[in-house]
Amino acid sequence: MLRRAPWFSTLAIICLTIGIGATTSVFSWIEGVLLRPFPTVANQDRMMALAGTTRGVDRGDPDVSWPDFQDFRRSCTLFEAFIADKITGTTLSVGDHAEDATGSIVSANYFDALGVRPILGRGFRPEEEVGRNAHPVAVISYQAWQSRFKGDPDIIGRTQVLSGVQHTIVGVTPEGFNGTFVGWAMQFWVPVSMQELFDSSGYKLEDRAAPFIEGFVILKPGVTPAQAQAEISSVAQRLEVEYPASNRGRGVKLFPLWKTPFNNAGALLPALGIALAVVVFVLLIACANVCNLLLVKASGRAHELTVRLAIGCGRGRLVRQLLTEGLIMTAFAAACSLIVASWCRNLLPLLLPLRFGRTLFLPGNLDWRVLILSSGFCLGATLLFGMVPAFHARKIDLTSALKAESGGVVGGRSRSFFRSGLVVVQVSLSFVLMVGAGLLIQSLQGIRKASPGFPEEGRLVTGIDMEPAGYDLPRIRNFQDELTERLQADTGVEAVAFVRRVPFSYGDYASAPIVVEGYEALPDQQLILDYTEFAPGFLAAMGIQLVSGREFTKADNETAPLVAIVNEQMAAEYWQGDNPIGRRFKAKDRWLQVVGVARGWKDNSLTEPTRPSFYVPLRQGTGGESLIIKTSLSAESMAKVLLREIRSIDPSLAPSEIITMREQIDRTSSAQQVAVMMLAVFGGLALLLAAIGLYGVMSYTVSQGTREMGLRMALGARRSHLIRLVMTRGLALTALGVVVGSVATIGLTRVIADLLYKVSPRDPASYGAALAILLLAAVAACFLPAWRATRTDPVQALRN
Repeated sequence: MLRRAPWFSTLAIICLTIGIGATTSVFSWIEGVLLRPFPTVANQDRMMALAGTTRGVDRGDPDVSWPDFQDFRRSCTLFEAFIADKITGTTLSVGDHAEDATGSIVSANYFDALGVRPILGRGFRPEEEVGRNAHPVAVISYQAWQSRFKGDPDIIGRTQVLSGVQHTIVGVTPEGFNGTFVGWAMQFWVPVSMQELFDSSGYKLEDRAAPFIEGFVILKPGVTPAQAQAEISSVAQRLEVEYPASNRGRGVKLFPLWKTPFNNAGALLPALGIALAVVVFVLLIACANVCNLLLVKASGRAHELTVRLAIGCGRGRLVRQLLTEGLIMTAFAAACSLIVASWCRNLLPLLLPLRFGRTLFLPGNLDWRVLILSSGFCLGATLLFGMVPAFHARKIDLTSALKAESGGVVGGRSRSFFRSGLVVVQVSLSFVLMVGAGLLIQSLQGIRKASPGFPEEGRLVTGIDMEPAGYDLPRIRNFQDELTERLQADTGVEAVAFVRRVPFSYGDYASAPIVVEGYEALPDQQLILDYTEFAPGFLAAMGIQLVSGREFTKADNETAPLVAIVNEQMAAEYWQGDNPIGRRFKAKDRWLQVVGVARGWKDNSLTEPTRPSFYVPLRQGTGGESLIIKTSLSAESMAKVLLREIRSIDPSLAPSEIITMREQIDRTSSAQQVAVMMLAVFGGLALLLAAIGLYGVMSYTVSQGTREMGLRMALGARRSHLIRLVMTRGLALTALGVVVGSVATIGLTRVIADLLYKVSPRDPASYGAALAILLLAAVAACFLPAWRATRTDPVQALRN
């Protein structure tokens, strides 16, 4: 029966493939990024992220200090394991560019707790997490073993220079294990004892006020998250009492893996949640489309079904016949959708901007859970679109059916009510998606137009990692001074400055508990502020206005009195209108004198308010290797100049990726970009399916109303009248769908409220644009059937 109607079968299978394939693809992303993001890791259902909190601060430092982490590990009894993990990296010079190698600083139990057994060598031993840079050993990934070492079977015992120090390779992880940081495939792991070597902010293993651990825990079997949270919170409260100087106001919180705050899981959660809702809409539209097609086909098969009943076929057998045809179509669609999902499982990173010139590692996971869900959707789709025609077939009145004649465009409305209702549902769902896409597009445009607090035009950012080449701190500073002088003397370069962290770049600002002279904090309040370090000329290179005081100079070095510049927000909050120049505050047990107040600027996101922060001279801090360049040259031209000047100083060094500040800022809106792309793609598919559904209904209406059309033409109706008659019916269905969709949109747009920036969920421009797009699609879908109606031969129609 399906072979006899190949175009019908093909169209139905395509519609189902789009709906089920899109849903399966998104489920594979959710499975691979949020629910079970770590391939080959055991007990992910009992694994949770461990993050620090700060009382009274919405966006505190999510990291935990190593001394606190050890106390949690020693004192908590409801946990099977505590795992320390911190993303890090090193830079290797390859030809005329620098290649980043991403890795992790981990606790010694890392591989054992995760159930990951190295295929060569071993993991880390307990004693290797003790000492200061005392154990230069590394475990490398399978991918690094194959690409860098050509799969050498004798790799164990060989050395690799990481951050300028020879590390002995002691193990190789199994294929498929990429670490525990969503978005990055780790290439190496080192024990936590090597923290200082890979962290330019200094030694932290004995400093409770220096959080850097991004931790995980594995609960014991039978322990609930609430029980675990209660126990670890009680330990955090005890530490707050015992160590008030560092822990006052500090807490700890456990998160499910899909809400992990320190990697891309938490960042992508809103976008993937929207994607899930969108593909469910697409699936519903696809099912409604196929249901309409089957109803049309069943109407066309009325004579066949009547004959079957007349010669003794039971009504139950008739229902089974139609359901079987639906199952066969679904089976074909399921096979095609799995192929589509397999193609799409690795497309998610393409929707995100590059990071350090590299695509994020976010593969989908088509495991048995996704396959079961896909099978469930296929079965549900069959029941959803197959049962309606089947039950309509059960209600056939044999006598009436044998006498039935064609209806008309108007007179047949009662019998086409259900089909029209399905079109209304499709249009309303498409309208919701169109409005959502419009809101997010406007929000993204608003974000891009928002001011970061400095002019981004003509600013380039890059970095030069010198530690892997064996540079110590004095040599790094000498190199930076010489390169700065060379670049400032170059034509086209207006200002250059090194900084510890470029605004809007990946990575956290350093933070420190502070005590402000003359400011009385609340008894349970811990003042913790972000800070960074930059060289003289940074404010000029960034175009940031100095409100009062002075900028840093070369005289602000390691032998000079400690000084700081504060932003306007810090000055207003802690000095409350008084001039802070000359005042002091203490950070990390060091007193600093304020020498300047700078205009505040945004650091992490254009949607967040500017927070109180302070800044210290690069030479009085731990150093920084990022570079800000104010220039009239393009990024490509500047890259050549920069490489030439670096190589003239040291041929073994090379810069990392050089990009514009605008690109740097745009990368912080990746969640909105993903949501916009998904709504645009899936919304377009939904609109196409809705247009196909509307076209199908109107085509069937015209074909069933052939006799009425012929009669109207015989009585003198003009072609324009027939076109208006048909199109009015189609546009009426569209208008009803828009009304229903508008009501639904008011409630459903709250789902994307967290991604909106200065855009109302009821923005009239978005509603108007969605209405215009739908009307255009409806006109296109209705015009061809209307034009076909005008080609009706009155004589032939009346004779039939």
